[in-house]
Amino acid sequence: MEHFLDGRHELGECVLWCERTERLLWTDIPQATLWSYSPGSGKSASWPMPERLCCFALTGSDDCLLLGLASSLAWFRFSTGRVERICEVEAEMPATRLNDGRCDRQGRFVFGMFNQEDGVKRALGGFYRLNPDLRLERLPLGNAAIANSICFSPDGRRMYYADSVTREIRYCDYDPHSGAIGASRVFVAADTAPGEPDGSCIDAEGFLWTTRWGAGQVMRFAPDGRLDRVLPLAAPQPSCPAFGGPGLSTLYLTSAWLGMSGGDRAAAPLSGAMFRHALDVRGLPESRFLGPLR
Repeated sequence: MEHFLDGRHELGECVLWCERTERLLWTDIPQATLWSYSPGSGKSASWPMPERLCCFALTGSDDCLLLGLASSLAWFRFSTGRVERICEVEAEMPATRLNDGRCDRQGRFVFGMFNQEDGVKRALGGFYRLNPDLRLERLPLGNAAIANSICFSPDGRRMYYADSVTREIRYCDYDPHSGAIGASRVFVAADTAPGEPDGSCIDAEGFLWTTRWGAGQVMRFAPDGRLDRVLPLAAPQPSCPAFGGPGLSTLYLTSAWLGMSGGDRAAAPLSGAMFRHALDVRGLPESRFLGPLR
C-alpha cells in the first residue's frame, strides 16, 4: 500500500473518483475542506466549506456536487465556490451530524448520522435518503451512533451499512425501483474482523472492500460474507476506500490521525496520509445523484 501526497489529514473521509474529470475527491471533516487530486497532472486543489463536510456525491454536472454538511444537505459549484442549502437534517437533535453517504444505483443519496456526544456513543441518529425530487425520507433501519459503510451491490438490490460502534456490517434487500427496504441481516459479524468498520465500497465482482478503523487494514469480503483478502497499511485508522484511475483498478484510501496521541503519531507517521494500491480487480463508476440541480 503506497502513500502519496504530502498532507496529513486529521480525518480524511468520503474519497470518490470522478471518471469524467479523472480526479479524486475527498474531505477532511474537522478542517471543513474539500480536496481534489488529478493523477494525470499531479495537481491538487482544495476548497473551504462553511462547516464540516462529512460526505458528498457526484451529480449529473461536473461543476456541481451534492454536499452532506454537518447540519444539512447542499449544492456546491466548483466554478463559483458557492454553497446553496437544500435542507437541514435532524435540526431538532444538536448532538448529531451527518456522516457516511453514497448514492444508490438509481441516483438517490443515502446517508446516516453521527453522535457527537463525548463518552459512550448512543445510537441517536437515523439513516436517510434524498430522492431525485429533493424529498428527504427516513429509512426503516433503526438508529446508529456512527453510521458507516453505506454501499450497494452492482445490481442495486442489496444495501450494506454499519453502525461502527457495534463493529459489524449489515445488509438488507433493497428494491432498486421503489426503494423499498427488506429485513436487515448480519454480513460481517463483530468478531470476524479486527477494528471497527468505517467506509466501504463495492467492486465490479460484487465484493465489498471495507476499511477497519483501529486495525490498519482493508478487507475484501465476498457476497456470501467470506473473507477474501486483507491489505495492511502503515496507518492504524484507514477511513474510506474508492476505486479510481485507469480502468478503475486502483484502490484509493483516506486515513486519519484523529484522537491519536503524540506518541502514537510518532510511531505511525503516515497516519492521515492518502494511500493507493494497484489491484487485479476493477471497481464500478460512482453512482451520481440524479435530482434536479438548482
